[in-house]
Order: sequence, then C-alpha cells, then structure tokens
Amino acid sequence: MIRALFVYVYIALGTALVLPWLILWTVLAKNPDALYFTAMRAMRLLLRLTGIRVHVEGLENIPSGPAVFAANHISALDPMAFIPAIPRRVAILVKTELFKIPILGTAMRVSQFVPVDRGVKESAALSVARCVEHLKQGMSFAIYPEGTRSPDGRLRPFKRGAFSMAVQAGVPVVPVSIAGAQKLMRKGSWKISGGDVGVRFGDPVQATENTLDGRDELLARVESLIAQALPPDQQPLPRRT
Repeated sequence: MIRALFVYVYIALGTALVLPWLILWTVLAKNPDALYFTAMRAMRLLLRLTGIRVHVEGLENIPSGPAVFAANHISALDPMAFIPAIPRRVAILVKTELFKIPILGTAMRVSQFVPVDRGVKESAALSVARCVEHLKQGMSFAIYPEGTRSPDGRLRPFKRGAFSMAVQAGVPVVPVSIAGAQKLMRKGSWKISGGDVGVRFGDPVQATENTLDGRDELLARVESLIAQALPPDQQPLPRRT
C-alpha cells in the first residue's frame, strides 16, 4: 500500500506543480512536445522508483510514418509501461470523464488527446472521425481495442473503432502485446507491486488496401498477432460458436 500511496502523491504533485508551467509553455510555443516528452520521462522514472521493470521488444517493427498502436489492456499500469516506449509523440483516445479533471484535462487537450464517450454511439463516431483527421496529418494513436481493461488478464474480443480509423486514414496497425502488468496492479485494486512487465511491438499490419468492408479481417489479424505474443495465462479462452 505504501508503493501505491507514493504513486498517487507523485502524480498529484506533478499535476499541481509542474503541469501548469508545461501547459503555459505549450500554449506560448504552440507545440506540445515539451509537455508530452516530460510526462513520458516522468512515467518512466515513476516505474523505476516503484520497482517496476519494463522489458521492450520489437522497436524495429515500428514504422516511420503515422500508425495506430493497438494494445491489449490488462492494468492501469499499461499506459505507463507501453506509451513511453513508443519513440515519438502519440495521441490517445481517453474517456470523456478524465477531461473534466482540473489541469490534467487541459494538458490532454493541448496534447491533442481525443475524448470518447463509449456509451454514446454518436459521440464515439465523432471521436473516430477526429482521430482519422489527426492520423492524416501525421499523428499516431495508441488505442486499446478491447475498450476496457480485462478483469482477469486474458485477451477479450476487439471492437472495430481502431480498425475503422486505420482503414479510413490508410495507416498501418502495430500490434502491441503487454504481459504481466495485471499481476502488479489488478483491475479494481489500489495495490501496486513491483515486478516485470513485457511490451512487444509486432510487425505492422497494413490497412491501406482494406476497405471498411474488410475491417473485420484486419481486426482478426491484429487480434491474432497480439494473442500469439502473450503468455498462456493471458491467451483468450476459446469462444463459443
């Protein structure tokens, strides 16, 4: 519990004391790079201080242009383990509620993160359209196609939004497999443990030749690649037919 308390105090102090100055700089410079990469360094430092070791594989598979990074979602630690490993700035689809948090919400807006209300179909469609525009302008996105954290660490069926984005923007999808984070912080728990997290970037799957009608094929391919790189206890259970 002491480790968890340290994490929350670290985040609260950073949000209150550092973020406002970075937001101001971002507005003045009209460039969110300093804000974004400072936040990524802060997350990497936080993981080290809490005894969480991230092992990254497959960085050579990341394409040079914009892409959709599709990852499985097993823990609240996933963003800190996975997103800082990407060697360039990416945007993220974030629950609308988080944009209401003072300072943090402003930081996410100036970083070009996109809010999404998963419970409202029209809102979700609008968020996808905004992401497509950002992708066409050269921004990459990090997304969890499952839509929410897995309660037991096993891969859950994917939703179509991330793949619609990739198809409409004509960008590849990079499958990302996250292993072990659910053992360090489980869904619904405040407890954080030290240990190892594996992050593997797989071969990108090109979406440029897919039409929206072929979106399900793209989804199935990426889902399969992510599953193959996961340990047995995170493999999806057989689905009923």
